[in-house]
Amino acid sequence: MNIIINPDKAQYATLLARPHRDASDLNSIVAQVLADIRQNGDEAIRRYELKFDKVQLDDLAVSPAEMTEASDLVTPELRNAIQQAHDNIARFHQAQQMSPIRVETQPGVECWQQSVAIERVGLYIPGGTAPLFSTVLMLATPAKIAGCDEIILCSPPNREGKLHPAILVAAQIAGVSRIYKVGGVQAIGAMAYGTESVPKVSKIFGPGNQFVMCAKQQVSLGQVAIDMPAGPSEVAIVADETCNPTFVAADLLSQAEHGADSQSILFTDSTRVAQAVSAEVERQLSLLPRQEIAAQAIEHSKIIVLRDIDEAFDICNEYAPEHLILAMDDALSYTSRIINAGSVFLGHYSCESAGDYASGTNHTLPTSGYAKAYSGVNLDSFCRKITFQNLTAEGVRSIGHTVELMAQAESLDAHKQAMTYRIAALAK
Repeated sequence: MNIIINPDKAQYATLLARPHRDASDLNSIVAQVLADIRQNGDEAIRRYELKFDKVQLDDLAVSPAEMTEASDLVTPELRNAIQQAHDNIARFHQAQQMSPIRVETQPGVECWQQSVAIERVGLYIPGGTAPLFSTVLMLATPAKIAGCDEIILCSPPNREGKLHPAILVAAQIAGVSRIYKVGGVQAIGAMAYGTESVPKVSKIFGPGNQFVMCAKQQVSLGQVAIDMPAGPSEVAIVADETCNPTFVAADLLSQAEHGADSQSILFTDSTRVAQAVSAEVERQLSLLPRQEIAAQAIEHSKIIVLRDIDEAFDICNEYAPEHLILAMDDALSYTSRIINAGSVFLGHYSCESAGDYASGTNHTLPTSGYAKAYSGVNLDSFCRKITFQNLTAEGVRSIGHTVELMAQAESLDAHKQAMTYRIAALAK
């Protein structure tokens, strides 16, 4: 890995740049596909499935027979693992439920807030080289806990017109309502606009390639919301002399194998650690089945040696990583130094893989520096907060004149009159 030693702050922006992707034609291509889906519905979906996934589909929906078949294909050991992961994710997200907030702001003026689930949500689950059945759990589990009436799932089929059996088993365990064999931009368009088969949803969740992410951003300009803007996955590690270089290298590579445009960065105050981790990355990389993909990601990954750990945290907060690992003995003492991160893994034994699968936290997280402003998916992602207020006659007397004065100062006379008529009625 490329090792940079004691960079100046003026170099930070260049060093922390994410891998650049040429997306000059992307918006136009995606817009054309979305327009076709909106206009032609299922017929367009079938055309694109034949073009991109090389499969002729008669029925877009996954049948009960296919669900039964998938259940038979998944080993009991994997089913138990999926169940345990689901239970941990459910336990963590159930704890996020909050009681309604109720406040009397003035005599006779009562305000409260109530959490209401989004009625119908859509989940996109990539297939391809890595069928992410774990993401089914991360999205469907909190959606079910939040109380969403319908949970719609789309995922690209293989050339036999099937979804990966583990995706279907995870969907069954997590409580998905309906599943469709639709991938790519066409899946996002189907859930955003609705077709003869796929219902329109109110919010779309899930990762995907650059086409999928572009489609999500385009449809979010209309009547559907999305979880967050996102780019390629990434990890940053802050490590000191107490770290285990073998563990650190494994963590860097576990991120790199996601895709060629993923990024792994190590921040450390030790040249010895930098050299040891670099050598270990090279050794472990040669043993990986996804070596070619991981090697491309490692090419634009870095090890940055800083003058001390405080400087390491400064540059890490500027990077705002999706995943952050603190590979040090006293990791807990540094939590207050973390300002920008999606999800944090503390100490030598908290590998990112634990959060990706089974610890209970959500792995759908902000990338590309969006951790400076966005949270990862959580229970609130599937809810809306509706506020209520109830004014009695005493409430009108308490704040009525304030409302009149402020409305008048903004030259909104109708606003003023709405309160003035009530004040006058009470004076009779």
